[in-house]
Amino acid sequence: MRGLVLTDRLPPFPWDLLAPYAELARAHPDGVVDLSVGTPIDPVPTPVRAALAAAADSPGYPLTAGSLALREAASAWARRTLHATVDPAAIIPTVGSKELVALLPTLLGLGPGDTVVIPELAYPTYAVGAQVAGASVVAADATTALGPAPVSLVWVNSPSNPTGRVLGVEHMAKVVAWARERGAVVVSDECYLELGWDAEPVSVLDPRVCGEDHTGILAVHSLSKRSNLAGYRAGLVLGDAALVAGLLEARKHLGLMVPAPVQAAAVAALTDEVHVQEQRERYARRRGALLTALLDAGFTVEHSEAGLYLWASRGDSCWDTVRWFAERGVLVAPGEFYGAAGARHVRVALTASDERVAAAVLRLGGR
Repeated sequence: MRGLVLTDRLPPFPWDLLAPYAELARAHPDGVVDLSVGTPIDPVPTPVRAALAAAADSPGYPLTAGSLALREAASAWARRTLHATVDPAAIIPTVGSKELVALLPTLLGLGPGDTVVIPELAYPTYAVGAQVAGASVVAADATTALGPAPVSLVWVNSPSNPTGRVLGVEHMAKVVAWARERGAVVVSDECYLELGWDAEPVSVLDPRVCGEDHTGILAVHSLSKRSNLAGYRAGLVLGDAALVAGLLEARKHLGLMVPAPVQAAAVAALTDEVHVQEQRERYARRRGALLTALLDAGFTVEHSEAGLYLWASRGDSCWDTVRWFAERGVLVAPGEFYGAAGARHVRVALTASDERVAAAVLRLGGR
């Protein structure tokens, strides 16, 4: 049937495969500790909620480009946090970051004959977005592995989901230089950039990476993790002014608009740094407790220098490890969700309450 053409291109939704293990974990007498999905569980910051409420009477259509207040707040935030000078006109809000990731190849006009490069261990939506557009996907961590084949789009993700790996300035600069030589667009997913632990993440827009020139470069950011706004669906794309202008025109046709109250809330979130530091401290406590418990339980934790996850392994199949956790009432994500290279790892999220993290620590210790 013609209506099934798009779904025929896509793999099964990976989280559906976790359902039997979730059922097993929920059977624990003290309830499940869900460390599988990186969804925020802490309160939305008070200034953000106040801004949302104050803008609730917004009967008209919002601007697809975003309000001037939002774009100026994002530009100021980029100077402070990304160490990059980005004109407000080269920034637009997105309906969360996943929407942008999934639609970007299509919005850039990619299709059959185009190749999209993604990391070997990667957020699945990079591949899904290419498949929706009809483009080919190649998983590679080194440009030397790509050979002479033409490439249209290169995804970079640092800090990485799932591994928490941080790419250094030299690595990022080489990717940008390689892509520019070939006329490819580099898009850096930087949603975890403000959550560095053992390394300092760097933006693709940092002058140390790209000089003062953002040509051919886009950065994708989200307020979900740093501000607990996953339910608000508030993201940003910024960088190359010409690329952003093209995305804006396409998004106008598609009606991709961030609601005005959410835009107002995003201004408050980008302006206030106090809540970001408070949330970092919460995650740091949970990370320390879970990391110690995993190491004591015989796991190796690799990378995990930043972000909201610990990338753990005992050398077993990821699904056997998922079952081991589920038998103790803890739900984690199998590394296979993120690529074949994750077949012996699991991703352990830090996004549970202090009480639930404490429960997981006890269970991993056999108590």
